Amino acid sequence: MARKIRLTRPELKRQRDSLERFDRYLPMLKLKQQQLQLTIRDVWRLRQSAHAEANAVRKRIDRYRPVLSDTAGIDVARLAKPTEVNTSEENVAGVRIPTFESVSFPMADYSLFATPPWVDKALADKRQLNEKQARADILERRYSLLNLALTKVIQRVNLFDKVLIPRSRENIRVIRIHLGEEQTAAVGRAKLAKGKLEARERAAGSAFAQPIRPNSTQANVEQQS
Repeated sequence: MARKIRLTRPELKRQRDSLERFDRYLPMLKLKQQQLQLTIRDVWRLRQSAHAEANAVRKRIDRYRPVLSDTAGIDVARLAKPTEVNTSEENVAGVRIPTFESVSFPMADYSLFATPPWVDKALADKRQLNEKQARADILERRYSLLNLALTKVIQRVNLFDKVLIPRSRENIRVIRIHLGEEQTAAVGRAKLAKGKLEARERAAGSAFAQPIRPNSTQANVEQQS
């Protein structure tokens, strides 16, 4: 339910101040929206590229997957799993998002002579796959956070552009009309009161200007004397 506004001059000032604030803030929101949209477009391309690179490594591993059953007791999957994914934070249009830096893997301590030759290749490929997948995961996280921020910014832009600013302008229009009508009515009342006062003054002046006529009895007495 819309709040009923007071049709007063202080309320008119408050509405004007609000409109000025909204008009100043809206371009900043639109600029932030544009920055987020451009960044999201770039992150989307990077994300697609990261997934494509990970799929290429995955297909390369699939070609020799049958021989991976003979790894001489080496847990390739464990050695290829990252122990830590190192990231940093980046500020994009006021939104803090993660940036991929590197991955750390456990120490591969095994005998190169006692293991099949494909173990080294499999370990290197799986580590590369997990690194590219970690990069893709971070890009997915960036993409999700940026889209969430963009949704909120668009909602605020619509709120300012389609609700708050039109409402303030309409409130200002209504208050100005009311104050104008009040001023017109006050001027009319002042003229009416002035007219009545002038009429009274004229009536009073006419009464004092008329001569005093003696009555007939007094006139006879004066003549006899």
